[in-house]
Amino acid sequence: MKKFYSILAILFLLPVTFILAQEEQETQSEFSLSGSVDAYFRSNINAPNKGDAAQSPATSFGNLPGFSLGMANIIATYEGEKVGFVADLVFGPRGEDAVFGSPLYAGGMAGSSQIINQLYMYYNASDAVTFTLGNFNTYLGYEVISPTGNFNYSTSYMFSYGPFSHTGLKADFQLSDNWSLMASVMNPTDMTELNFYGSYTLGGQLAYTTDAGGTYLNLLYGDQDGKLEMNTLSSFGPSSMGNTFQIDLTAGYDLTESLYLGLNTTYNTTAAGQMYNGSAIQDATGDGYGFYGVAGYLQYATSDKFSLGARGEYFKVFNDGLDGVVGLDGVGDGRVLAGTLSGNIKITDNFTIIPEVRADLMSSNFFINNDFQSTKNLASFLVAGVFSF
Repeated sequence: MKKFYSILAILFLLPVTFILAQEEQETQSEFSLSGSVDAYFRSNINAPNKGDAAQSPATSFGNLPGFSLGMANIIATYEGEKVGFVADLVFGPRGEDAVFGSPLYAGGMAGSSQIINQLYMYYNASDAVTFTLGNFNTYLGYEVISPTGNFNYSTSYMFSYGPFSHTGLKADFQLSDNWSLMASVMNPTDMTELNFYGSYTLGGQLAYTTDAGGTYLNLLYGDQDGKLEMNTLSSFGPSSMGNTFQIDLTAGYDLTESLYLGLNTTYNTTAAGQMYNGSAIQDATGDGYGFYGVAGYLQYATSDKFSLGARGEYFKVFNDGLDGVVGLDGVGDGRVLAGTLSGNIKITDNFTIIPEVRADLMSSNFFINNDFQSTKNLASFLVAGVFSF
């Protein structure tokens, strides 16, 4: 913990040093509103669609049956010469899923914080250094929460079980025209309103970007649920996880004016933590658990109005890391191959129709087919509408 607090103190003192070293300058500011709305229709091809028997991949968003709502997203942005802020609000099922860890301050019930997707302010200390404080969407992974930032409407397993958001302090350094570095100290993952556990997570990113695209190496390390103490057992329960480590590589480049290739690979592991045996706290036995995977993204624009894109993903869970996400074998391991084919039809510059077909194939039985028999595969399709402003 001393290391965490030392790093936290340094990150807070650095912007103060920059402020004292610079003269005040006249600023020009700009306030703007932007956002999006989305809705969709989804149906299974080989599985039930109604009642408790309705089937869907255990991935985030886009998995409700029939005509369904996504979210309304309203983003207020203030951009000054030196300082600015972003207030990003979400409403609807997709928004609630995105901020699932937020309503802690309301005692576990829905509160006003449950509509906050992002809420941060930033300070441009120089042309090369920016400090950000508050709640911001994750820097890990290829996909994002807003449907306007994804080609495919449904999401991958790696995105769904990586972090969504962080609250903390980060520093971005522009090392050169092509290289940049980010370092951060944050609350436990997705704990966006406050720090309930008293532990902190470190984050980092090294990026190389060109006019054609970029490559990003992302790191995350920290305790996500605190250490057990005898006087907090009633609040925190009889066990806790060990430290979580995730390394993630994301890349995407325009190969030609019409052809784009993207890649995401990630590895996430959580060590065995602690447990209360009825009389004392002891280290838990056994191996850690987690997941890893790789996904490729290929998109081809046939015209200004239509593009076709495919996503292929391999996702592996080990040691009961994500029970209920994929079919597991007797030792707690499970795998899934998922393929998604999506079209992007531009009705106007800010309105897109996304028809999509998807197939998920598990290594063990996980789904139920139309005959109500256990099966390893699920085929589905959807049509989404996404409007941005």
